[in-house]
Amino acid sequence: MSAPVVQAPQLGQRRAQITAFKAMCGRDCWVILRHDLAGFLAQSLLQPLFFLFIFGRVLPEIGAAQGSYGAQLLPGIIALTLFLTSLQNTALPLVIDFSFTKEIEDRLLAPLSAWALAVQKMVMASLRGIVAGLAIIPLAALILPGGVDFADVSWLGFVVLLLVGPLAGASVGLLLGTAVEPQKISTMFAVTLTPLLFTGATFYPWQALDTLRWFQVLTLLNPLTYLSEGMRGALTTIPALGAGWVALGLVVATAIFGTLGVRGFTRRATD
Repeated sequence: MSAPVVQAPQLGQRRAQITAFKAMCGRDCWVILRHDLAGFLAQSLLQPLFFLFIFGRVLPEIGAAQGSYGAQLLPGIIALTLFLTSLQNTALPLVIDFSFTKEIEDRLLAPLSAWALAVQKMVMASLRGIVAGLAIIPLAALILPGGVDFADVSWLGFVVLLLVGPLAGASVGLLLGTAVEPQKISTMFAVTLTPLLFTGATFYPWQALDTLRWFQVLTLLNPLTYLSEGMRGALTTIPALGAGWVALGLVVATAIFGTLGVRGFTRRATD
């Protein structure tokens, strides 16, 4: 049986969508580099840097934490930066676009389906997360007493997490940005980000919670836990969740939140 022939109009439509997708990504990158780079870096790096300085430098200096705590903390801070930067840079622009600037209406005029536009938002937020996560590393080398030691790093695992982790954060941001009313966005972030931050194995290894079993189980509901543990396993020799569990947790979280977020985005965009 011969393969089905793709009709010319369908092929042209696909090419138009790919071209529009690339053009939107290029425009967003240009806006960031030209007008918003300093603000983006300040927004993304200020909180993680203070966490590194206080928990990784000040507390060991005054004897309130072990001197090696910075090495345990850094993977979690990188994961936190990747995840939250992507989440915030998906959710907040969507709330603004849908409620105040209505910029989303202009983008919907492009030859791009609503679901593809939602994916484009996630991709751009993920790129921001990757830039912020990488920027943490040289800054951590300056802040932490022992610097940054990548002698035992698994580069393949690190690169995979660098690409997949921000997508998980962006998928959560897509759901929040389309499900919450604009007047409730500040309440949503207050209620959502604090539990995400402190139940995501950012400041502690997950396996160290054996004596607090109920909390250890609870943290498994947080997708940030899998990214933090994955980074800890890739960058250090500290016992962490296995790679299979990390992959499963991130893929399931991205699939669930991404699907719900795309549906919410499509519904809001077509109203």
